[in-house]
Amino acid sequence: MFKFFTDKRWHLWSIGGTILILAATWYQVQLDVRINEWFGEFYDTLQKALAEPGAVTEKEFIAYLFTFAKIAAVYILVVIFSDYFTSHWTFRWRTAMADFYHDKWIFASSIEGASQRVQEDTLKFARIMEGLGAELLRSVMTLIAFTPILWGLSKSITVLPWIGEVNHALVWVAIISALGGTFILAAVGIKLPGIEYDIQKEEAAYRKELVLGEDFKENAQPIKIDSLYGGVRKIHYKMYFHYLYFNAVKWSYLQGMVIVPYLALAPTIVTGAITLGFVQQIIRAFGRVETSLQYLVRSWPIIVELISVWKRLNEFENKLKLNTENISKEKI
Repeated sequence: MFKFFTDKRWHLWSIGGTILILAATWYQVQLDVRINEWFGEFYDTLQKALAEPGAVTEKEFIAYLFTFAKIAAVYILVVIFSDYFTSHWTFRWRTAMADFYHDKWIFASSIEGASQRVQEDTLKFARIMEGLGAELLRSVMTLIAFTPILWGLSKSITVLPWIGEVNHALVWVAIISALGGTFILAAVGIKLPGIEYDIQKEEAAYRKELVLGEDFKENAQPIKIDSLYGGVRKIHYKMYFHYLYFNAVKWSYLQGMVIVPYLALAPTIVTGAITLGFVQQIIRAFGRVETSLQYLVRSWPIIVELISVWKRLNEFENKLKLNTENISKEKI
């Protein structure tokens, strides 16, 4: 799976491409920081315009909108290029894996489900890594960029409801609430990767029998097919049950987190000590830090699928290695 990074033939893409993706992602985050600053300035201007008629001219107000449009235009171009390049980068990763399996196909063809591993699982692995990996990178860099901002903005927020005085309160609220939710969801969803793995095994056995039935009449008989499909149905129903309580906990947590920053700001807001622009700026910074820390919570179903794919490919490579060693010994 990691020949992409260890094979010198792919270093231009694996190392050079990674550096380019890192740079593009970091630039996106910096643009997001600039947009966050814009929100603070814009909402303060909006509050001033609504409170004092004539205090802000139409030209000044529209200028703020054009400033946002320029930043957003650059952001859109960077995202489009970054996504396009990342797609090519992950496909090269898949190609590196496929090339390795093709070279070893003489040792792999006798392994159960070899064709599915080489074609379907490498495709799934590449697609999952494209989305999941890019989002992980973006979350880490967003966390690096926005945590200091939230730390600075939180100097004015020193009191929390029911708790009292806490320095840099919102930073601690974001960290504790996000990590707490992550640990809870990880504990609740701990069985899901194993179930996903079992689903693929049951589906593979069912599919193989149907494929054999296309060429051999003795295969894919109704009794055998019904039995295999029964296994598919059973494991899927098991997955639905486990996702039922997992989703109940997940969505309860995510919806509850919507009001957390406003709740934390409540003592400061009611005193009128901060402006509307400051509220918008700190809420947005809080959201970025919180969302980055919630990466595992929001991505857990995809992570479950990735773990399942990794387990299948790892199992396949172990069998491939064993076959290679056995055949080499026989030739000796």
